[in-house]
Amino acid sequence: MKVFISADMEGVTGTTLWEECDRNSPFYARFADQMTKEVVAACKGAFAAGATEVVVKDSHSSGTNIDITQLPAGVKLIRNWSGHPYSMVEGIDSSFDAAMFVGYHAAAGRPGNPLSHTMSSVPYRMKINGQWASEFLIYSYAAAYEGVPTVFLSGDAMLCEDSHEIHPMLKSVAVKDGKGGLTINESPVSTIEWIEKGASDALRQDLKMAKTILPEHFEVELMFREHKVMRRKSFYPGMEIADDLTLRFEADDYFEVLRMISFVL
Repeated sequence: MKVFISADMEGVTGTTLWEECDRNSPFYARFADQMTKEVVAACKGAFAAGATEVVVKDSHSSGTNIDITQLPAGVKLIRNWSGHPYSMVEGIDSSFDAAMFVGYHAAAGRPGNPLSHTMSSVPYRMKINGQWASEFLIYSYAAAYEGVPTVFLSGDAMLCEDSHEIHPMLKSVAVKDGKGGLTINESPVSTIEWIEKGASDALRQDLKMAKTILPEHFEVELMFREHKVMRRKSFYPGMEIADDLTLRFEADDYFEVLRMISFVL
């Protein structure tokens, strides 16, 4: 069994302030370490369930946050970015049996995490076919585009609650909740245990039953904070201006949605 893991930082246990996720901050090291530990837990869970190969994409900021020296044998780590539209799941293809997401966070505009955003601070809100477009939705759909089922997610409670309708057999671990600028965090000792068990349980399911069927058509709505930013982004091919702050993009091929996101956001 071959497993792909994508990891972010704003949804790991404890992160509350932007500077805690910034490698130039004195607070960063402890949360990069927590991100690493949660990824290691997911890897251990995967191997316990019978995985023979695990590939991890470091998907936060520079893509160079995970301490490779802590990873178990048999894990490959993808660092940094090439510019491919698969972005946070770059490296995934149809040879993988399952995808898992660790440390993910609520979508831009959602109140369940003070660090809620989608790709950058540029969009105030983004929806795909009327659903709040979190980074998890965007890139778990990319996994589905390759025929790879998404079976596990860890992150804030709101993202976990928002995501179960997307994938039929998704197992999730909520490591924290958010209200306004605060977070309510579980013990890191507990969340690491839960992630390892949750990952293992997710992969022990009948993965043939976990396949996500993508919509036949995609309508993307992008709302911006400033009209001047909206205007600049409106020149992407196929983009339509919906109102003074909102753009709309439509496509039948999901790769075209990913291509647009890679250039616009």
